Amino acid sequence: MATWNIDTMHSEVQFKVKHLVISTVTGNFNNFSASMEASKDDFTDTKIQFSADVDSINTNNAQRDAHLKSADFFSAEQFPKLTFRSTKMEKTGDKHKLSGDLTIRDITLPVSLDVEYGGTAVDPYGQTKAGFEITAKISRKAFGLAWSAVTEAGGVVVGDEVRLILNIQMIKA
Repeated sequence: MATWNIDTMHSEVQFKVKHLVISTVTGNFNNFSASMEASKDDFTDTKIQFSADVDSINTNNAQRDAHLKSADFFSAEQFPKLTFRSTKMEKTGDKHKLSGDLTIRDITLPVSLDVEYGGTAVDPYGQTKAGFEITAKISRKAFGLAWSAVTEAGGVVVGDEVRLILNIQMIKA
């Protein structure tokens, strides 16, 4: 069984959510960690643990970031991390499906993530690295991020569906 750790310099954790149903706001978490254990070259036996520091959320707007950290959304002071623990990795053709438990605030729910394995390579320093693009859609309200407002015309200010986009590079320990 090989252990792999995330290469944070070559990884990013993003999310996208509709604003006023007409445009998309993109954000990311600047501080995160992950490790995985795998013995198979196709990573089908992978066990993954991931966490992100909620206080590191960044949408390029300090006022919005402060609101996201508040009790209306993540309640960062009370729940400083969001976490994911895998339960199963399946491969179908070129695609992988990663199942696991995602915890945001104090709510843990099963999620299914689409994983595109980019390949494995040895960098100029002799380190073996593997690359993955991970995508999913989740309901923010299901995880207690329930703040909502309605415009004068009756439109929703923040959409419920959150798209997750993670570009991850792992280093073999």
